Amino acid sequence: MIMMSTRQWALTGLGVAILMVLPLLLHNFWLVNIMGRAMVYGVVALSLTFLAHYGGFISLAQTMVAGIAGYAVAMMAPTAIPLSTMAMPYALAIPLAVLAATLAGALVGLIAVNTREIYLLMITLALAVGFSLFAQSNITWFRGYEGIRNIVGPEVFGLPFRTPMVFYYSALIVAVLMYLLVLYVVRTPFGLVLQAIRDSNRRTAAIGFNVALHRIAAFALAGFIAGWGGVLITFYNIGITPSSIGLWATVAVLIMAVIGGLGHPLGAFIGALIYALMDTFASTIIGHDRFNTLIGLVFLSIVLLSPDGVWGIGERLKATLQGKGSKPAVEEAAGNETADRGS
Repeated sequence: MIMMSTRQWALTGLGVAILMVLPLLLHNFWLVNIMGRAMVYGVVALSLTFLAHYGGFISLAQTMVAGIAGYAVAMMAPTAIPLSTMAMPYALAIPLAVLAATLAGALVGLIAVNTREIYLLMITLALAVGFSLFAQSNITWFRGYEGIRNIVGPEVFGLPFRTPMVFYYSALIVAVLMYLLVLYVVRTPFGLVLQAIRDSNRRTAAIGFNVALHRIAAFALAGFIAGWGGVLITFYNIGITPSSIGLWATVAVLIMAVIGGLGHPLGAFIGALIYALMDTFASTIIGHDRFNTLIGLVFLSIVLLSPDGVWGIGERLKATLQGKGSKPAVEEAAGNETADRGS
């Protein structure tokens, strides 16, 4: 369980403040395609991290759940090409899309409620691939290969959503709110029970808690988080296609979460930022055709060096520095004690 001290809250506030002023320092390319992209994909990775770290189960269906929200907002968008008969204002389409993702997350939890470990991975992967193939073959709703285009998002204070400042701050607000939501939930009775289930579901059931219901609720909450990420990703891509929720997109979100570190919610955003940087500059480093090789090498290097990702490396460095800093104090205390005994 994460218990943030006053110092940690202060550092979190400082980090948010720095992110708030970045638009004054960065070019629009970095603002949207690196930082903004990292935050919206990081929200989807956060849903996976929440389930993995606090629930003890890794779901590969989070990209599918985000895709359901993306397709839902696309089908209801008033600017969609082709325009659907369900078109409505974005103010209604966005919350309905997130609701659809939440229900989809609960459904995934209901299907996978009695599975564990590799079996959970396989069933959630099968659901993700199955939905991608269904979207690819369905013309009536999902428009097949072409998908749905021109999903530009709502206007905010009279400015188009794709305006770099608007998109960046919208992504930042959603990312911070989802991050704080996770930190809050894991300290509630529901979050504590979920962590108890992670440690021992039999003991948790023995003291009277409904393990299956808590697991389904955890998937629903993860769906709610992934839904916001799916909506923003659809706005970022100005549309959605089956390839954006396919197998590679599913694996990419898993890579983000693992690279950043599954031990803390912030790891999802760290991993997403690293992935966005590599994906953007891969052509100048190794050639875009060999991007999979690059991401594979980085993934293996980080996992071998630190199984708990970049966040784990930072935690160990901090512990090492704190240990070195406290050593002289310990020695000084021991010296004072010796002097007291001598006197």
